[in-house]
Amino acid sequence: MHKRTRLPAAGAAALLAAAAAFSAPTVAHAADQLTNGGFETGALSGWTCSGGLGSVVATPVHGGGKALAGAATASDTAKCVQTVAVKPNTTYSLSGWVRGNYVYLGVTGGGSAWTSAADYSRLSVSFTTGATQTSAEVYVNGWYGQGTYYADDIVFDGPGGGTTPPVDTQAPTVPGNLRATGKSAGSVTLAWDTATDNVGVTGYDVYQGTAKVATATGTTVTVPGLSASSAYTFTVKARDAAGNASAASTALTVTTDANGGGPTPSGFKQAAPYLYNGWGNPPAATTVMNATGIKWFTLAFVLAQNGCNPTWDSQRPLLNGVDQATINAVRAAGGDVVPSIGGWSGNKLGPNCATTADLAAAYQKVIDAYSLKAIDVDIENTDEFENTAVQDRILGALKIVKQNNPGLRTIVTFGTATTGPTYYGNRLIEQAKAIGADIDVFTIMPFDFGNASTDMYAATVSATEGLKNKLKSVFGWDDATAYAHIGISGMNGLSDTGEITTVQNWTAIRDWANSHHLARMAFWSVNRDRGCPGGGQQETCSGIAQNDWQFTSITAGFTG
Repeated sequence: MHKRTRLPAAGAAALLAAAAAFSAPTVAHAADQLTNGGFETGALSGWTCSGGLGSVVATPVHGGGKALAGAATASDTAKCVQTVAVKPNTTYSLSGWVRGNYVYLGVTGGGSAWTSAADYSRLSVSFTTGATQTSAEVYVNGWYGQGTYYADDIVFDGPGGGTTPPVDTQAPTVPGNLRATGKSAGSVTLAWDTATDNVGVTGYDVYQGTAKVATATGTTVTVPGLSASSAYTFTVKARDAAGNASAASTALTVTTDANGGGPTPSGFKQAAPYLYNGWGNPPAATTVMNATGIKWFTLAFVLAQNGCNPTWDSQRPLLNGVDQATINAVRAAGGDVVPSIGGWSGNKLGPNCATTADLAAAYQKVIDAYSLKAIDVDIENTDEFENTAVQDRILGALKIVKQNNPGLRTIVTFGTATTGPTYYGNRLIEQAKAIGADIDVFTIMPFDFGNASTDMYAATVSATEGLKNKLKSVFGWDDATAYAHIGISGMNGLSDTGEITTVQNWTAIRDWANSHHLARMAFWSVNRDRGCPGGGQQETCSGIAQNDWQFTSITAGFTG
């Protein structure tokens, strides 16, 4: 579920050649420009780490009481970055203490250095800015499959960037073409044309009458918390860094959709956020249930061990372990679970089970272990989603277990573009129809689109509408039937590619899903459903300001 980008690994010869090219540093005698270079705040403030793989630890450290730990995997180098302001045509010195296999310290677009060391070793790099350069990105990372690295006391030495700006009294131009690009019973998505300014526009303020109801750095925003079948009038103003605001745009009146949009189609309905016992300080499921009212969890991940044998994370047995204890506790509290089979990384059943029958037998072991009502197969990455033979094997196996287990609900979960399914997603749907797999829910993961400024409400609605249209085309369903076979599985807070799904976004997405009577709503993950504003991508929190279990509480309000 946690989607990470896989980059090609370099050979040892290339690594050594790169190391030989690094020059000795030239120290600029000035102040350290990094924030939290010693990680003594106890958090990742100032830093952003890929894949949620960075954390702050108390041991081993080089100096002080804290250090950075980057848990590099086979598919992610756990790269942690920080952007600093610099002066043009100026030489800076970057240094830091690291330990681990193939640990890199450098400046994006500038120099870098690396080492492999069992104890802390100092790396240093000299970097000269370009003629017009005003910012630089400092990074530290490990290497694919080399395990956890540690870094501490990182210093970027040189003069701070920026000059005293002239007094700015000129307001931006008025934003044009205010329009509605989406709406539901409880929210409206607005867009407008870019305003201009003599220095630069820094943001936009959206007003409902005289009340400011939203702000945005881009040219689109979602306004949640509205009433069904109600008219609302909006305007937008542009704002610059000096606080100058434009005049209000032309007013736009939008009427929200009717609540419910008709009778709710019968069928499977499930609000089930992902809970993962493999990392991320997993909370007690019953604690979250009591705090939020959630009843279902998607329990991750069932993978392969010793060939085609299903186990949790390829290491924990199906029975008599922490995962069974979690299932027992959830059921004792009146809830239930749906295991997620697969995911982005790891040793998966789809490629390891040689035949469709073998894969169906592996699924059956999981079903029998817990007397399941539903299973979710999370089809991702090149080994399953983009492997047509494995795609067909998974669909065939799901058809078999559906036939052998009356009442079992089958769910497939896969990635998407903002416009709907990609080539492999379309193929998955077409093959499901062609073989009569009888899939109950097609769940898309509308995140990791690659643009940090994406409006996650608008993108989620657009992707879901694209899936609906594909299901209608392939199966011949009407709108209501197609919606009743769709699930949404988001990523709360900060995504792998820097997108931000806010509490307001997720509320609006839930309201839209309810008004269109979708089948399923989930997110990755309950482990991350805790606030850490500015904390970057982490496995124990969302990277944004929020209350504990707030996304789970919102999800619990999904009824379909």
